Amino acid sequence: MKVKVMQVGPIGTNCYILEDEATNKAAVIDPGDEGDRILSVLKEDGVQVEYILLTHGHYDHTTAVPDLIRALPQAEVYIHQADANGAGSQLFPLAGQVADLKYYTEGDTLTLGSLTIQVGDHEIQVLHTPGHSPGSVTLKVEDVLFTGDTLFAGSCGRTDLRGGSYEEIMSSLNRLGQLEGDFHVCPGHDRTSTLERERQYNPFLREAMGQ
Repeated sequence: MKVKVMQVGPIGTNCYILEDEATNKAAVIDPGDEGDRILSVLKEDGVQVEYILLTHGHYDHTTAVPDLIRALPQAEVYIHQADANGAGSQLFPLAGQVADLKYYTEGDTLTLGSLTIQVGDHEIQVLHTPGHSPGSVTLKVEDVLFTGDTLFAGSCGRTDLRGGSYEEIMSSLNRLGQLEGDFHVCPGHDRTSTLERERQYNPFLREAMGQ
């Protein structure tokens, strides 16, 4: 598995490209803007996109979706239903723009390329981690957590936007902190980290875990 990161859009959203090197199949996570640039990287890598996966519905994580699905009609677009129902809102702009929007939720599993459900440590596992938004999810793949705007390096997502909840994000952070072992943390903004580093130094994660 290969993970690439691009900073896209005016506030530098992290767009990730998850590639299965055995089959050249790929998933694009949080294409927040600059669809042409994302498509250029995909073409250069020679991959076929199976999924466009959204950690939540805010515009800075979803703006390039319509452009991508026009160019990649085979790609399935997934989001949690709680973040897909706000037509006309700048925070939830996807509703009505994607004809065959698919929904995932807690406990769902996707497979990429040759990776099958029998290979448990290669599944894309969906963890519902609300708080920043009602439908925020974390995607767990092998030893990587794509945390969207739930967990950042040294911080966490804001909860003062519509649908945000400090109590819910604390519960979600506690859940992530309680995962067994260490993980690479790939957040929606800023730098990557590790879960162990965040357990030690992130004040929000430490508060959530009662430390």
